[in-house]
Amino acid sequence: MSIVKINVLTVPAEQREVLEQRFAARAGAVEGSDGFEWFELLRPVEGTDQYLVYTRWRSEEDFQAWMSGSMQAAHQGGGEGGERPKPAASGSTLWSFDVVQQASPK
Repeated sequence: MSIVKINVLTVPAEQREVLEQRFAARAGAVEGSDGFEWFELLRPVEGTDQYLVYTRWRSEEDFQAWMSGSMQAAHQGGGEGGERPKPAASGSTLWSFDVVQQASPK
């Protein structure tokens, strides 16, 4: 079965809009990757400053290929004047899961 990667991003309140705009601008950046199955950006609604970036992959190998390929290249790009923009998140943790059961609407 698939694997799930959840990137937990700590985002200060004043950077939330910046983070969401950056993810909106990246539309299509991961969708064409081999083995990619799903993406969601989850905004916290109460009690935390952590966003969850949920991705689902066919295999660990597909995820690693994306990480060392197009994801790495996208995060090395420069902003105006060749400078990289300041990160919107102040911290990041990656969680990994194997999908052992799943269900969909009937």
